[in-house]
Amino acid sequence: GNMVEWCLPQDIDLEGVEFKSMASGSHKIQSDFIYFRKGLCFGLACFANMPVESELERGARMKSVGILSPSYTLLYRYMHFLENQVRHQLEMPGHYSHLEAFYDDKKGVLPDSKGTPSCQQPVHWLPSIHRYMYPEMKITHPAGCMSQFIKFFGEQILVLWKFALLRKRILIFSPPPVGVVCYRVYCCCCLANVSLPGLGGTVPESKPFFYVNVADIEMLETEVSYVACTTEKIFEQKRDLYDVYVDNQNVKTHHEHLQPLLKINNADKEKYRRLNDQRQMLMYSQEVGEDCSSCEEDLFILFFMEQNNRIFQTLMEVSASQDKTLTADHARGMGLDPQGDRSFLMDLLEVYGIDVMLVIDNPCCT
Repeated sequence: GNMVEWCLPQDIDLEGVEFKSMASGSHKIQSDFIYFRKGLCFGLACFANMPVESELERGARMKSVGILSPSYTLLYRYMHFLENQVRHQLEMPGHYSHLEAFYDDKKGVLPDSKGTPSCQQPVHWLPSIHRYMYPEMKITHPAGCMSQFIKFFGEQILVLWKFALLRKRILIFSPPPVGVVCYRVYCCCCLANVSLPGLGGTVPESKPFFYVNVADIEMLETEVSYVACTTEKIFEQKRDLYDVYVDNQNVKTHHEHLQPLLKINNADKEKYRRLNDQRQMLMYSQEVGEDCSSCEEDLFILFFMEQNNRIFQTLMEVSASQDKTLTADHARGMGLDPQGDRSFLMDLLEVYGIDVMLVIDNPCCT
């Protein structure tokens, strides 16, 4: 099995990290990178696989070199270093001087992870964090992780958006390599960005857990809301661990009351059309040289944040009104389908504890 070969500091608890930093099934690929969560901190590891003429190593030498930090937003900066070091460790096993120097140089950059506020405060997806978090993450994906994410899922992005906003437990399955799938976890969390003050004090935090494996099952059993990815197919059978299971572009749920959210309605199609129209306009403005500062990634992030803000602004205004009645016109004003999004709206009111009466009737059956 996997084992931790070397670490600094030597007294840190790394139980299970040998399985988090090397995805199950990685022996089939040459290289990968992987984001994961360890306790209150986040990790980034780079993996590489090299053929060797050694019976003891069964013809292949596989290693991961990783770092742990209270914040995953800074990890991308060290991707290149980790890639170089894992290659170095494959070719010259046991030479740790570069890693020791790196640790000595960087250990003061972030606060000590033992009981510091920065490590324990939940990550709320608000603009104040978004400004610092987002631009750094996008650098790690040359084509832009958000645009790739939306191209990959197409209209299904609106289904994921609803589940993310409802703080459901979302598990994404994919065979290795897992690096790009870790970005899908991050992007899923970004779909639920809201920048209105005073919202969601009691709402569960949407946690990016990144890569998880069977060793994380006990921890996942206690979580009420998360987004994670795995390379282990066995998770699909463990339905008590997730609400939404994503396999390639197939989004599914075993909860009957969530089934209506899987259907793409007319309002969803309209949102997707607007998103693509804005993207086309951005690309055109860049071609003619009018606007080089705007970025496709920012466009996507802001599109969903504005959509979410519009929904919650309307809901809070209605809840503050005298009759607290939410009508079909309100739903349309929020960019939702009065009929197709009825169950989504009902779940939203419950999750966020908003006191509103829904008077949108179900269509009559004849």
